[in-house]
Amino acid sequence: MGYEELKDSLRGVAFTNPTPFSEDREDVLHDELARNVEWMVDRGAGVVIPCGNTGEYYSLSMDERAEVVATTVEAAGDATVVGGLGGSTKSVLHLLSRYEAAGVDAVMVMHPVHTYVHHEGIRRYYERILEATDLGVVLYKRGPELTADHLAALAEYDNVVAVKYADNDVKAFSQAVSDVEGDVVWSNGIAERFAPSFAIEGAEAFTTGIGNFVPEQVLALQDALRDEDWEEARRVRDLLRPYEDLREETGRGDSDVAAANNVPAVKYGQELAGLYGGPVREPLVDLSEADRERAEAYYDRIVSEV
Repeated sequence: MGYEELKDSLRGVAFTNPTPFSEDREDVLHDELARNVEWMVDRGAGVVIPCGNTGEYYSLSMDERAEVVATTVEAAGDATVVGGLGGSTKSVLHLLSRYEAAGVDAVMVMHPVHTYVHHEGIRRYYERILEATDLGVVLYKRGPELTADHLAALAEYDNVVAVKYADNDVKAFSQAVSDVEGDVVWSNGIAERFAPSFAIEGAEAFTTGIGNFVPEQVLALQDALRDEDWEEARRVRDLLRPYEDLREETGRGDSDVAAANNVPAVKYGQELAGLYGGPVREPLVDLSEADRERAEAYYDRIVSEV
């Protein structure tokens, strides 16, 4: 797929799909993964991102990551598959070759997780990856490590096709869209709640987790944004907001870590839709019973009103 065709395919909703584990959390259930992906694609999902944060990338082994991507590519049919990558440069380059062999259309590169980083080192990290592949690359900004200066410099590479902007800072996003001269697709990486605001400032796409179980409703939001029907966009956004707010919460017990509910809430939503969600792996924990009850109420309202 050429870069321009790839960019066109990315202008919409990207579905970041979970990885289904066995009840003992030891194994990836590839048959269930394939069924879940096929179910989304049959309902309109045009872009699927396996091995992102919703896919519990950092809870997977190297082999599991490559196998999850391969299964997703096979199940996704004509949908665009963007494989998530992160970690050391050597880890990324190793997985990159395996993703290429599996037939991905593009990769999404998360910034390196390291106790100590340097501005120039971050730039070199991305440059080595970009120069190692002809695949389209999505830059994933989630935090201060990948700066506006980095985005401007890296967007000059022909194979940088998009930026997933997952900082909840519309002001900084608006400035980045204005300052970056490279031809990239800007994607709102913080999902439905802020999709109207980011769309006004230049986002042509957004990523979704809840689309794994309410795809039609999420795609209805994108249709409204594309039509600049802001009243309808806000209506659908407000319908989806309670479930998204639940995902942002700290979860069961005395946890005070934001968004600990993020992935387990998506997996439980899949269960509510009649799919297999299954458990999460540590360091995450599953939803509390009270949060499950809230998820059920929010889900029922979503599917009954759109």
